[in-house]
Amino acid sequence: MNNKPLIKTLGLLLVLLIGCSFGMNLSAQGSQTRAVTVIVKDAMGPLAGANVAVKGTSIGANTDARGVVSLPNVPTNSLLEISFVGYKTQDVPVAGKNTIEIFLEEDTNLLDELVVIGYGTVKKSDLTGSVSSVANKELNAVPQLTVQSALQGRSAGVMVRQNSGAPGDNISIRIRGANSIRGNNEPLYVIDGFPSNYSSINTIDNADIESIEVLKDASAIAIYGSRAANGVVMITTKKGKEGRTKIDFSSSYGFQNLRKKLDLMNSQEYARLYNEALVNDGQKAYFSEAEIAGFKTFDWQDFVFRTAPIMVDNLTVSGGSKNTQFSISGNLYDQQGIVKNNSYKRYSVGTKISHNLGEWFTINFSTQLSRNINDSKNYGGARYGASLINSALCLPPTLTPYDEDGNFKEIAAAYPFLSEGMISPVNRLYYFSNVSKANNVLANTSLIFRPFKDVTITIHGGVQNQDYRTDSYTSLKYFNSQGSASVSTGQSISVLNEDTINYTHTFGNKHYVSVLGGFTYQDNVSTGLSGSGTGFLSDITQTGNLSGASIPGVPSSSYSKTALLSYLGRLNYIFDNKYLLTASIRADGASQYSPGEKWGYFPSVAAAWRINKEGFMKDVDQISDLKLRTSYGLAGSQAIGAYSTLANLSSGKTVFGSSRYTTFAPGSSMPANLKWEITEQYDLGLDVGLFNDRYSFTIDFYRKMTRDLLNSVQLPRSTGYSTTLRNVGKIENKGLELSADANVISGQKFNWNLNGNISFNKSKVISLYDGQDILGGSEDMLIFSDNCNILREGEAVGAFYGYLKDGYNEKGDEIYKDLNNDGLINENDKVIIGDPNPDFIFGLNSYMSFAGFELTMFFQGSYGNDLACIGLIDNTIDMAGGTNFLKDVLGNYWTPQNTDAKYPRLTRSRSMKFSDRFIEDGSYLRLKNIELAYNLPVNTLNINWLRSLRIYASAQNYLTLTKYSGWDPEVNSSGGTSSFAQGHDHYSYPTAKSITFGINVGF
Repeated sequence: MNNKPLIKTLGLLLVLLIGCSFGMNLSAQGSQTRAVTVIVKDAMGPLAGANVAVKGTSIGANTDARGVVSLPNVPTNSLLEISFVGYKTQDVPVAGKNTIEIFLEEDTNLLDELVVIGYGTVKKSDLTGSVSSVANKELNAVPQLTVQSALQGRSAGVMVRQNSGAPGDNISIRIRGANSIRGNNEPLYVIDGFPSNYSSINTIDNADIESIEVLKDASAIAIYGSRAANGVVMITTKKGKEGRTKIDFSSSYGFQNLRKKLDLMNSQEYARLYNEALVNDGQKAYFSEAEIAGFKTFDWQDFVFRTAPIMVDNLTVSGGSKNTQFSISGNLYDQQGIVKNNSYKRYSVGTKISHNLGEWFTINFSTQLSRNINDSKNYGGARYGASLINSALCLPPTLTPYDEDGNFKEIAAAYPFLSEGMISPVNRLYYFSNVSKANNVLANTSLIFRPFKDVTITIHGGVQNQDYRTDSYTSLKYFNSQGSASVSTGQSISVLNEDTINYTHTFGNKHYVSVLGGFTYQDNVSTGLSGSGTGFLSDITQTGNLSGASIPGVPSSSYSKTALLSYLGRLNYIFDNKYLLTASIRADGASQYSPGEKWGYFPSVAAAWRINKEGFMKDVDQISDLKLRTSYGLAGSQAIGAYSTLANLSSGKTVFGSSRYTTFAPGSSMPANLKWEITEQYDLGLDVGLFNDRYSFTIDFYRKMTRDLLNSVQLPRSTGYSTTLRNVGKIENKGLELSADANVISGQKFNWNLNGNISFNKSKVISLYDGQDILGGSEDMLIFSDNCNILREGEAVGAFYGYLKDGYNEKGDEIYKDLNNDGLINENDKVIIGDPNPDFIFGLNSYMSFAGFELTMFFQGSYGNDLACIGLIDNTIDMAGGTNFLKDVLGNYWTPQNTDAKYPRLTRSRSMKFSDRFIEDGSYLRLKNIELAYNLPVNTLNINWLRSLRIYASAQNYLTLTKYSGWDPEVNSSGGTSSFAQGHDHYSYPTAKSITFGINVGF
């Protein structure tokens, strides 16, 4: 084959290409312009959307998804200006280069960053109140189900406690301490402007959240009036941005395990322990030495708990044009519990659309849809192996779940000294189901109208709907069960309308004024229905046919409605960018309060002084920000439900003669004339920025006083009622918050950033109704039944209340101090024995990056809080149920030769009192998360469709330093939205440790 023509043709083409290239170069040199390609990156990789402009000209464009932009006809000796929001602007000389690669550094001076507040936004530099922000990157640092758990340790003054480690279980937040006895102590959550209830937080995936602002002081929260006394958490979801359509996908898969196993006795130790106890009680030893030698040890913790997967997937599509921006997301959260056959799933979809109808109108629409499925069990509490968690620790190690034929054993019948309530966990794991399904919808729409240059009118409407159904069924295979079923359903719907007008203007370049006014209306309607039955012929229908029960239960239903009408106003004034003033007032009218008391008024005022803007500071270059803040104001807590001030009638059934009649009678609580709970708060703060805000610090001191607390009060029988609601007293919270951020090392290749916070809060009960104590936190452990927490004038909120142990008597039984020396041990000898409130809480985050690698370590902890270790009573002291014990008891109990022992003598007959014996130090330091990630340099691979690729591995809860003897110090068995009984550990679902692998991809 003759290749000469082909070679000749290729040669001619090559000559032409060289000639064209040479000609183009000559042309470029002659005109002194050239085509320049600019690649813009940050520490994470390519930076899309950065602006690259030729300084002093109109030439410029934005980088594409790869961080690349090409500019034709760029003067050879010109300067390129590269800028992006949140980054330091750089000027780079072209200097004859055809390709320029630029690394932008994050701008540590973020004083112009916008912060979301109530009914608007404000520049961070213009804040007069105490507000802390948590960005999306921090929220998604660890796979977390809820906003609350993601906030833990991230914000000063915010204490986060999980009530248990169960998937989907509630998590409590206290911002600057608890304010109410009876009312909700959780903050108000505002999702894209919609004030939502506590349970709605589980509907939002953290990946959909752009940022969270925590409003803490009176100036920040008073605009939300009667619902803001516990603080406000502002949640802003992601929105689309102008530019090319982006696709972001993230996926993670993890493995969870029990954080630590408790060290329990083996079979030989267990048998000998109970032999000794029986002999001490005057009975014969039950186990022979031959039996003891032949025992094998069964680990019930291994049987109940497992290695469980957790999977999280998120997909977001966003983008838009100049007039229309959109964001659509889908999320899956699937967590299998470390307890077998237990799981939580959430499917969610979010949309956000913004469209400009010319220059005068903007319409916004957003929705959050979710479906939650919680397959839970009978977890904690109880005693002697009568709950699932309890049985993992209490069942004898000498027994196994199944007999030789594969049938599960009747545990309680194995030995005569075992509790009748002790049953195999097989029953609860496989023959009991409790599945809750909930559908949630949150839809917001707003019309923004700008009739004049400085006037903005916003009409906002929203609806939130939650419906749920819980199906519980106990199988015929369950021990001693005839089959029982129950179904409960409910719906809660809230409708919101907010209309505001805002005027903003700057006079003479020195006087900035912003005035907000408006009114809002929101109502909430809740309904419920439940039915049940026992005695089924088969397990086939389960809860699908309650009428098939031989004994139907009495059905019940409920209905309630509340409404809130409000008027609000706020003034912001800034003079010469130095002196700032904010004043606001909100008037709330709530349907549930008494006539004449339905309206509450909540004013606030705040001032700030930007000292660094003064003339005498102009030569102090080291200080980039120095702002002194102070605020005062009132906020409220509604604290009561619908119809609490009315004389409610309760229905019942009675028989006269041979007929059955329906009756209505007054309830046991007498209606009363009730006022609002009011929280008065002072705040003094200082914001400091050094070296262009490379180092920044915030310090806040606050004092909160909550008055007119609502609670039940006992009444004389002669009134015909047993209790009534009254405004009974005052609670004080005061404290100090410190947060710091340090850009320790900032370079093109290596960066290290540290940020941390620490918060001190002291709560104190100032006064109560007639000085009477309020008891709570009841625990019934058979060996004692008592209230463990107390509200008492002069003491901390929810302090532990009990007896002081005073050694042992001659029989080895525990004795208590007779504090009043009357020869009796009774209620008069009870004192404060502990405090569940920590002295301080803290968080520390370290972020390092080098050549595409990232190392993140997040520490979180609590110091000075006590825990009531109730559950381990069955594993250390109470032998009446035949439960297994901790190995710590071996050689550590009272005998005539060991009278100074940690534990009392061995006996199956014991009566004790709630004392400081059961109070332990709950302080801990936890490495909450450690993560190693790598960002693939996709721009060097010339993959046009790939914007970013990040892979990572992380470990959660793998290191915890604590003296607490239980499973985990982060526990709150009796916790809840309105409970002051904190710090109980009564066989709560333990916290898991996990390892997670994930990937984040941007297209």
